Amino acid sequence: MKKLALVCFMMLSAFGAAFAQSDLQPLAIVKLNKNKSETVTVKQVKSRVLPYEKQLGRKLTVDERKQVLNTIIEEKLMLQAAVQDGISIPDSAVDQYFVQGMSQQLGVNVSEKELDDIVKQTQGMSLDELLQKQVGMNKVDYKATLKNQLMIQQYVVKAKQAEIQAVAPTDEEIRAFYDSNKASFVWNDMMKSFLVIVQKGDNIDASRQKANDLRNQLKDGKITNEQLVAKSKEENSGFQAGDLLLQKTEAIAARLGYSFADLRDLFGQKEGFITDIKETAQDFRFFKIGKKYDAKMLGIGDVVQPDTTITVYDYIRGNLGQQKQMQFVQMAAQQLANSLNTPENVDMKKKDAALDKLLSWEN
Repeated sequence: MKKLALVCFMMLSAFGAAFAQSDLQPLAIVKLNKNKSETVTVKQVKSRVLPYEKQLGRKLTVDERKQVLNTIIEEKLMLQAAVQDGISIPDSAVDQYFVQGMSQQLGVNVSEKELDDIVKQTQGMSLDELLQKQVGMNKVDYKATLKNQLMIQQYVVKAKQAEIQAVAPTDEEIRAFYDSNKASFVWNDMMKSFLVIVQKGDNIDASRQKANDLRNQLKDGKITNEQLVAKSKEENSGFQAGDLLLQKTEAIAARLGYSFADLRDLFGQKEGFITDIKETAQDFRFFKIGKKYDAKMLGIGDVVQPDTTITVYDYIRGNLGQQKQMQFVQMAAQQLANSLNTPENVDMKKKDAALDKLLSWEN
């Protein structure tokens, strides 16, 4: 019996070793940078394929897995080309881009330090768990991927700068977009306001007192909006202050921590009115009411926001221009990748039936 158990153990060990060796099989060597070639293994393809299969709810075909392999090869080619061209992205820029993206997704501007807490409060899971669920990566891996994407994008923009700048929507395209989306160009009831937020910090009573002091100074005319903004920018000020254009909507009320009825009451106050202090989970805040603007449909020559110079025409031109430039960058990236994907730069270690066999794994 002991001998049989030993034989079974040896067979299982051999199976595990064979499985591991299969995962480490080199499929291609990317060698655009002759001093720093990179190997693409079965394991790397699996790590990219499995999240796709999880999202789609099915296994990818062998041909689809080949497309994933080709994408990895092209990414490595573009990254090596970017490095050779002297392009680098500092980690601080990646961190900033990451936080901006997450802030947009959550609908609130946050620092990376605040991100974990807010995700736990709003999503009921850690940031790593959220990213794993959404994109199949933890934060470290997601940032590494983001850095690679930014490097490739910068390489393409640098290589095709003149062509990208020349891409622009025509007057006909701008007017056609306005005509087909006219109903979406509206002002809701809006109001300018001045918002002051005092973070609670470690001493809640002191923060509450600071909020009261700032409110009283503003109400009594001892300090102006502009002076408060300047003081808020001082080191360790403990508060934020600035102008805010509010729309009378449920979404805006929720973001401010107000009920819609509370927001309607704000809109009913006279210009110059200063609200009582409201306490939220993170801070104390109050508003000073400014000028109000009635809802209306916008013509193509109207400004998109009160007291600005950007018209609806300018806004559409800018957005269509960005879309066209992004499309051009994607097309240019593919063209550059195709031009780099040559036998001189890529040594395919597995082809045809041998490649099909390695990409036919069972999950």
